[in-house]
Amino acid sequence: MFKPLHIDFVSDVVCPWCVVGLGGLETALDKLKPEGITAEIAFQPFELNPGMAREGENVAEHIAAKYGSTPEQSAANRAMIKTRAAEAWAGIEGKAFDMRMDENSRIWNTFDAHRLLYWAGETAGPERQKALKEALFRANFTDGANLTDAGVLTRAAEAAGLDRAEAGEVLASGLHAQAVRDEQALWRSRGINSVPAVVVEGKYLISGGQPAAVFEEALRKIAAETSVAV
Repeated sequence: MFKPLHIDFVSDVVCPWCVVGLGGLETALDKLKPEGITAEIAFQPFELNPGMAREGENVAEHIAAKYGSTPEQSAANRAMIKTRAAEAWAGIEGKAFDMRMDENSRIWNTFDAHRLLYWAGETAGPERQKALKEALFRANFTDGANLTDAGVLTRAAEAAGLDRAEAGEVLASGLHAQAVRDEQALWRSRGINSVPAVVVEGKYLISGGQPAAVFEEALRKIAAETSVAV
């Protein structure tokens, strides 16, 4: 048996590759359980578009402006990511992921979502925070919901087993705003400029939406190298 690894999953809830990465990571951890390798995941904030207006932007127009992608390239990329997300989550019982992005989808400001995730981690622990992260991913990529809408966010909190009224109070009060800004600054100061970034034991970085096999191999090596057997 090994002591649980600590994993910081730095990501944004409007990042499709973060959906792929989390599915791959969770699948890998399921496969590693028989070897006694487990992990506790903490979700850390990263805004892909911190200046995004609350009304958001059309995703195709946003990608075209940011990366110079043509409509055809964007459509092909969405189809590829949809397939990768479905594959990444297929091995996790009860958690199939249906990514429904299209040319009419919108990308939202995610600051309030990160405040809610911070609150969940602080008050309810890592499992509830993970459940909220997954609920927010589904609200955005499956339901196409507005992530700046307090009703959407509090419903996601309730779906994750958190108190909806308390979540509403967090959003209305502006609670944890500075903590989220500080956490984002901290991870950027450590060289994290793209997501998902999976940081294991504070020093091992696995970048990008990797397949489960990549996470599985890396985590097995890290567990051995850090000599945390008990």
